[in-house]
Amino acid sequence: MPSIASSLSEAQMMSALRQTLSRAAARQVVSASNLANLNTPGYKAQEIDFGTALSAQVGGGTTIATTNARHLGGPVETGSAAATRDAEGQAARRDGNTVQVDRELLNMTRASGEFARAQTALAAKFRLVRYAINESR
Repeated sequence: MPSIASSLSEAQMMSALRQTLSRAAARQVVSASNLANLNTPGYKAQEIDFGTALSAQVGGGTTIATTNARHLGGPVETGSAAATRDAEGQAARRDGNTVQVDRELLNMTRASGEFARAQTALAAKFRLVRYAINESR
């Protein structure tokens, strides 16, 4: 039987993979929105605010209250922080739009790769769980 420490690390790994999937999906949505507004005069390209997302994930979030010494405490997950901001350092066209197609396609490709890697790792974890369940019968 696995120890509590190994169970927590497995739970933390699953949580990290879930958060990675959420972040990659959010990056895809932001890039798709930017591309959809390619011809909108004055539109400022958006990007995920990494600082806000990081502080929400690492910062002292809400913890689960424990009423018994045998209860496990831990952070309460509130989903991925997908705060956006205007992308900095992008040259504006004459109409004031700052969307750059090449940059958005590159961002979408990177997010797609990140999503695929996390999805593969998560699928492998679930295969191990399924194997363990089937072998215990």
